[in-house]
Amino acid sequence: MSEEHGEAKQRRAPVKDAERPAGALRMGRPFGVPVYVTPSWFLVAALITWLFGGQIDTVLPGLGGARYLVSLFFAVAFYGSVLVHELAHTVVALRFGLPVLRIQLQFFGGVSEITKEAQSAGREFWLAFAGPLLSLVLGGVFLGAMQFVTPATVPGVLLTSLMLSNFVVAAFNLLPGLPLDGGRMLRALVWKATGRPMAGTVAAAWAGRLLAVAVLVLLPAWSAAQAPGLGLASLLTDAVLGAILAAIIWNGAGGSLRTARLRERLPQLSATALTRPAVSVTGDTPLAEALRRLEAAGALGIIVTDSAGTPIALVRERAVRAVPEHRRPWMQVAEVSAPLGPGSRIAAALSGEDLLDALRAAPAAEYLVTAPDDTPLGVLAAVDVERAFARAMSGEDPVPVPAAH
Repeated sequence: MSEEHGEAKQRRAPVKDAERPAGALRMGRPFGVPVYVTPSWFLVAALITWLFGGQIDTVLPGLGGARYLVSLFFAVAFYGSVLVHELAHTVVALRFGLPVLRIQLQFFGGVSEITKEAQSAGREFWLAFAGPLLSLVLGGVFLGAMQFVTPATVPGVLLTSLMLSNFVVAAFNLLPGLPLDGGRMLRALVWKATGRPMAGTVAAAWAGRLLAVAVLVLLPAWSAAQAPGLGLASLLTDAVLGAILAAIIWNGAGGSLRTARLRERLPQLSATALTRPAVSVTGDTPLAEALRRLEAAGALGIIVTDSAGTPIALVRERAVRAVPEHRRPWMQVAEVSAPLGPGSRIAAALSGEDLLDALRAAPAAEYLVTAPDDTPLGVLAAVDVERAFARAMSGEDPVPVPAAH
């Protein structure tokens, strides 16, 4: 039930589109955002059905085997509530102009994958608060509906359980530590007070780590105190559950912190800094001659032009490497080039997330970098961007390390 929207979900490869999660089923596209159910959901649904079925038997002993159908209905309805929680984040994100990659329903709840950070602390706060707020509203709706049914009936048990589960989801997500919604709200408050998003992230991430330790220690201790007669198996189950929740919170907090530090370095990831100097040749130029001009000019890329000097293609580095040296004098440059298509031109002014978004929109091995007046400035190689991105993720400055032909 933890939220990992915003910065925690921006660590995907810089030039590859996100794909369907492995083994996941797509359930629809509300508001244009795909919703996936991962295989782990079926595991937790089966677990809820089994555990809740045993609890129903103590309240409604006359149901017999039908109690598991009621329990399965609760599991599906509960995750329907989780989906509403995630859709609340999605609607607010779309309202703020933030793209939402997808929603996943999985073992410990749902994840809204919002691929850009909110532009202000206020928007960050409302983006985070929207989910718990909708869970509280749902809990209130179920509480109101309980007034019209008899408690010791199937509708009464279902409404009571859905009311409690939504209030628990809201309370858990409001805990003040990343990656939970309460952590993002804390981040927004510190961001607002200091004027620095990174200060908010650091504070909320360390709060998340403290929260993880508290969950690890206090959850099994609280269970033992509530029911002193619990057996060893029950205590071990609570301890394992606490350890899993603590690990999720700890890793999510650390991931948020690493991503925030990466975000600080992203502006250095600029098209200008990564542009390879290039030479221009016509398509009928022998490849060996083009490579000679490349070496003489100390360049690292080749732009193919028409007779008027207008760029029409880029020489593919991989294709050049595949040509034996003895064949290069007899092969024309056009034979190892890729035509410039939509998205093949990158403005030199692009940097950071804007640059990554442009590359994701049109994946390619090489791009033509242009000045504001459309003058070609050189070639941008995807491999250089990925190398710089990897350096930034590892904590280093994303210094370009271009590779020669």
